[in-house]
Amino acid sequence: MGQIEQGLERALRTRPVPSSIEARLRFLLAAHRGSTRSVATVLRVSQRTVQRWVTKKPGACRTPGLTQSRVIEEAVLARWQPRVRARLRARAEAEGFVFHTRARFGFAAAAGSSDDPRVRWITQDLPGEVARELFAARDAGAGEQQQTVILARALGHAYFRDGGRRAHGLHIAFSDVEFADFSIG
Repeated sequence: MGQIEQGLERALRTRPVPSSIEARLRFLLAAHRGSTRSVATVLRVSQRTVQRWVTKKPGACRTPGLTQSRVIEEAVLARWQPRVRARLRARAEAEGFVFHTRARFGFAAAAGSSDDPRVRWITQDLPGEVARELFAARDAGAGEQQQTVILARALGHAYFRDGGRRAHGLHIAFSDVEFADFSIG
């Protein structure tokens, strides 16, 4: 998962995801109304394995391995705050968002110009159309490169081109993203 994807995920949460395996398993059990069979189906393990993971008896508890821990994490992330995520996504698509980043950004210009690509701190309001395009690309399975292209086009229009009033026809360079944060609402 790249920086942009991580930033989108952070923006769509209002509470932190459970960090320990035990808390994640408790969450999955609560989401499936206490059914170890349903949780086992989701995690692609046996029901008995889930029962061993959640038991309180001494000596009976076996901790999940690294691969199983990743599957548990993915299952929790997929089910964490669905209504909050939907509400924040709709708000971003309607009203836009603020994008905070530190990345190499500028025009692909002659060396030495003031707009030559360099590492910049950027905080920029972006419209809802960008959010819709970014979420649609993410839902379609777009990678970090495609999401970077969408943000480069939007940042170039809003930051350098001043909403289309200047600097027409120049190519935007946006790369080496150190971090990407989104503020919605």
